[in-house]
Amino acid sequence: MSELKVLFVDNHILMVAKPACLPVVPDSSGDESLLDQAKAWVKEKYNKPGNVFLGVVHRLDRPVSGVVCFARTSKAASRLSESWRNNNVRKVYTGLGLGAVLEDSGSLTQWLLKDRDRNIVRVVEPETDGAKKAETEWKVLRRKTGKVLLELIPVTGRAHQLRLAAASLGAPLEGDLKYGAERALPNRSIALHAGELEVPHPTKEERVLVTEPAPF
Repeated sequence: MSELKVLFVDNHILMVAKPACLPVVPDSSGDESLLDQAKAWVKEKYNKPGNVFLGVVHRLDRPVSGVVCFARTSKAASRLSESWRNNNVRKVYTGLGLGAVLEDSGSLTQWLLKDRDRNIVRVVEPETDGAKKAETEWKVLRRKTGKVLLELIPVTGRAHQLRLAAASLGAPLEGDLKYGAERALPNRSIALHAGELEVPHPTKEERVLVTEPAPF
């Protein structure tokens, strides 16, 4: 088991850093998941007998790294899930794109349609049956020949939204073969990192902000 990096913990929430290529929850690969690691950490840290409860309130794609929040009680899980549904969380990502983005910042509105069989998302015409509206705010943090470092803020939370946003800007994310990168990265990750997460505390009148620097 790799060592779990805990960023914040109290009686209600546990916020940890997910390495790229580690699934948030168990999947068909049978690989160890972040949830497995987090439950083992709570069990050892607090000497808990029996099964440990941790509620999954959001996920990151397996190739993506960054901050993940788990709920430590069922009440916290319900309230945090509601915060995600109501868009009452702030997420800031960093992405390394391949290409050139001429403008310095902007916002992008797209309609996205997911092909569940192929696990790929397409940009389609507005109001297409089954499509969901996606809004992304973005800005360029740094430029280097052939590459651009982007800050990406999802106003909505759609599948593969930021990966498609970067590709639509003309800078598909490094390693993202599904959306325009020509080569995979050695560990099969993509250069997208959830570096900042701010959530309303489930039981207190305050917000919890956690940051984690990008590995690239």
